[in-house]
Amino acid sequence: MKSVILVTGTSTGIGHLTARALAAAGHIVYASMRDTKGRNAFKVRELRDWSFAQGHDLRAVELDVLSQPSADAAAAHILAEQGRLDAVVHNAGHLVVGPAEAFTPEEIVKVMDTNFLGPQRVNRAVLPAMRSRESGLVLWVSSTTVRGGFPPFLGPYAAAKAAMDSMAVTMSYELSRFGIETSIVVPGAFTRGTAHFPNAGKPADDKTSAAYARYDGVMDQVGERLSALTPDNADPQVVADEIARIVGLTAGTRPFRSVIDFIDDGAGAVTEVAERVREEFAHRIGIADLLKPSV
Repeated sequence: MKSVILVTGTSTGIGHLTARALAAAGHIVYASMRDTKGRNAFKVRELRDWSFAQGHDLRAVELDVLSQPSADAAAAHILAEQGRLDAVVHNAGHLVVGPAEAFTPEEIVKVMDTNFLGPQRVNRAVLPAMRSRESGLVLWVSSTTVRGGFPPFLGPYAAAKAAMDSMAVTMSYELSRFGIETSIVVPGAFTRGTAHFPNAGKPADDKTSAAYARYDGVMDQVGERLSALTPDNADPQVVADEIARIVGLTAGTRPFRSVIDFIDDGAGAVTEVAERVREEFAHRIGIADLLKPSV
């Protein structure tokens, strides 16, 4: 059965690939991005032309995760056209790189705004319809920084992703009795195939950043090592294909977490233990029924 799916952050990278993979799998996909009539208009045309040429149903929709009215309008648009929304893929995010001290609290708030509060705004827009129908899938694109090893100078980003991941776990319990399923896809680092690192933000405080000159070259060294550790088949398309696979599974059978880590930063091993502990604790405190959605 075709699902109606909203994917956030589809102008580049994993989001762009995911929207295409889901459309190719036969779903009705709404690829959201900001400024669809301005700077991203050519990307909208690209998606539309590809969809038409391939015979798929992929539609662009304006959605700025920094704005609740924008999220509400996108959800209302989809519901008006389709009458339902079966799944949302929380992919929109923004990487920042630099010494943690150099970021002002206000800059860190902006990182949290995109990576953590953005999904919350989208959830508030789409979950009422899912709860009303007592079905749906909330799929979160997390990061191995949450549980794996990661280098310095990613502090605000890693903290924001950890916050988002924690919210995903909490909400999985709170949504299960509405028949809404949760799945968390956890990509590792990709040194090619996305604009994640090239588009990374940096702190505006150049003076404090310069004080960390003794660390000059560390991130270049890390990048070189990551590239050396990355196998030739490490393509972000694999993440998009995994998301499409999960969406296509029968409700109630989807994995709670799926780690796609070609470099092996340890997130897979930690996740195996953490998920066992999480499930055991749920049994101990009498909420084991919340581990899976009511179907």
